[in-house]
Amino acid sequence: MRIAAIQLGYDDDESMPERIERVSGLVREVSDEHGPDLVVLPELWGPTGFDYRRWEGLAEALNGPWVSAMTTLATDAGVTLHAGSFIERLPEAGPDGRTLANTSVLVTAQGGRTAYRKIHRFGFGSGEPKLLEAGTEVVTVEIPSGAAEPVTVGLSTCYDLRFPELYRQQLDAGATVFLVPAAWPAARVAHWTLLGRARAVEDQAFVVQCNTAGTHARTEMGGRSQVVSPSGEVLAEAGSDEEVLVVDIDPAVVLSTREGFPVLADRHL
Repeated sequence: MRIAAIQLGYDDDESMPERIERVSGLVREVSDEHGPDLVVLPELWGPTGFDYRRWEGLAEALNGPWVSAMTTLATDAGVTLHAGSFIERLPEAGPDGRTLANTSVLVTAQGGRTAYRKIHRFGFGSGEPKLLEAGTEVVTVEIPSGAAEPVTVGLSTCYDLRFPELYRQQLDAGATVFLVPAAWPAARVAHWTLLGRARAVEDQAFVVQCNTAGTHARTEMGGRSQVVSPSGEVLAEAGSDEEVLVVDIDPAVVLSTREGFPVLADRHL
């Protein structure tokens, strides 16, 4: 299974329509050149991860133009596309009274669509918790792998990576690959790489982390996207600038790792 993670770099000068056009071109270019089965984009690359003031004005419904554009892009490129996330305008206010959510979307080349609303909101009472509803559902989905059997992937976003219980639930739902788009800042990028390896080792699963580069809203982003094997080996790692990682993984390695070192059979909680 070939995976391409596009670590996007951007600043405050590029408009959202300009960025969508540029990113769409990148996805098509990567798809034409490398023939990936799956392309992964970062969290909130359109409305930006830390410019909270823009979110209300850039929010869209789940059936709005951004999701439609990403669905068309996946079909045109002939790939499964984890399009990162956008600010979703909810049909109605949630339990916290918020009408927005940080929602990631995965679309297949055939037009199938799966959405995940970020469960763990970053900000310690401000930022995301102040503006966004928290998701409530653990989401996994089967996608084509390029091999005979589809692969079950688990969807999470950025700050979710700090909460291992989410990945245990994805594991129990059959996930063998965890997809983690992010807008993780440079100030804590060491945690980003460490936690990705920890989730891979403790759940004996592949972890695909796609972060953002550049600086926006006076926040320097961390980059360092990576793909980690079920044994914790970093198969590919990006630097701090815009970069594309292309990695071939063998989904069968998950089963052989779990059979060779059956630690998961000893779980009691």
